[in-house]
This record gives sequence, C-alpha cells and structure tokens, in this order.
Amino acid sequence: MRGIRAVVVLIFCSGLCLPGCLSFGEDSNTIELQVNYNTLNGTVIESYLDGELTSLESFEVIVDFSETKSETKLKKIGIEFDDDRESIEVEFQDEPSITVSFSKHGMYNLTAYVIDEQKNRASTTENIRVDLRINWIEDDTNEPEKMPFNPIPSNSGEHPIYIEIVSTVENPSIIEDFGGGQSVDFTWKITDELGDTCQSYSEQVDDGESVTWNTIHFNTYLLHDLSIEYDEGQDYISVSHTVSIIYESE
Repeated sequence: MRGIRAVVVLIFCSGLCLPGCLSFGEDSNTIELQVNYNTLNGTVIESYLDGELTSLESFEVIVDFSETKSETKLKKIGIEFDDDRESIEVEFQDEPSITVSFSKHGMYNLTAYVIDEQKNRASTTENIRVDLRINWIEDDTNEPEKMPFNPIPSNSGEHPIYIEIVSTVENPSIIEDFGGGQSVDFTWKITDELGDTCQSYSEQVDDGESVTWNTIHFNTYLLHDLSIEYDEGQDYISVSHTVSIIYESE
C-alpha cells in the first residue's frame, strides 16, 4: 500500500531581514518535515458472542518521519492528539516512526512534529478516519439479547454520517435431514435511547432456512439497540448482526 505523504519546509533565520528581501545569517536552519502515513482511514472491530465481548481489534496508523531533513541534528519526534490523550514523544535516533492505535471510532486530528537540537520545531496535521464494525453472534436461543450500539464519537468530534445494519436469523433444523421444526415469525427493531422505534421489519424464517435484513440508519446522535422479538413460534434461532458506523470520506 502506498503511503500518504505530508511535506512541510520550515525556515528559521537569525540574520538581518529587510523589507522586500529575505536574508539569512550563518545560524539559519531549515527543517524539511516529510511525514508518511501508511493509511489515513481504517476500522475498529468489536466481536461479541452471546452478549459478551470476545475480541477488540484496534486500528493502527504508522507515522514515519525517516525522510525528514534538517541542517541541524533532529532530536525528537512526536504526535499530539485533539482528544484527551497525552502526546507521544520519542528520540528521533532511536525510532524514526511512531505507531498510533485507535480503539474507538471517530474523526481525529493528528499533529506530527519534529524538534531539532536547537529546539526548533516543525509540524503538520492530518485527519484520521476511524469507522467501527460490531460483529454480534448468538447461537440457539429463543430469547435474543438486545444489541446496544453507540454512534456518538467519544472525542466529541464530527459525527458519523450513517449506520449500516446487516442481520441474519437462522432457524436450524432440530434433526438434520429430517426436519420437524417449526417456522418462526419475528420482528427486527432499532430503538433509540428515548424508547422510540426508529425502524422495524418483520419476517418468517422456516425450519432449516435463514433470512437477512439489510438497512441504513441516519440518526447518529443517540444511543440505540437492535433487537429481535418473537411474534409466533418457539423454535430456537441463531442470530448474526453486523453493525457498521461509517464516517464521511474526503
């Protein structure tokens, strides 16, 4: 994958500067800040089994300063965040890159900077997009749990533009190849934190079959639940939800 490059040339001068011209003394210094990002967007993945979180896959951005040039020795490189996280700063000679990990969705501004031995500093800022995908599985249940999801960004930044939901309900045969099970009538519901039903869709799943509901939801300012309610039938079902919280790409 080709990286994303940001270049900033910063000139520091201590010589005589006259109107209409620019001159430099012997102590002038130029930092050519060149920062490469392996990517500017990615997805955090949360996986749940029977309502319990089983894994969390963070999204990582590698910020590479190795092509930065300076007339004086570079001492430190760092990353500043626009949320409540502390900045990261390391010695340039020890490691010319910094890996930044994201475990929550949102749009983030990362400010990458370098400092030379004379304490001159150059910086550049990039916007990082972090989507969220939640995988939720329940096997052999006749009381499916509500699946909560929160589209509100934890950094109080820009909200996502929509939520995509793909949900599959399977009615597995009690005895394979012989059938004998019953169909199940049920309703999917998306409910917000105020108790209002935002969307609903009813279906029937026959013994040994599965059905899928695919929908898009645009209210990204409230907490929500995705639920399945039985309308008729008692057979056990298996549930697979995928909820994706998506931000606008530039």
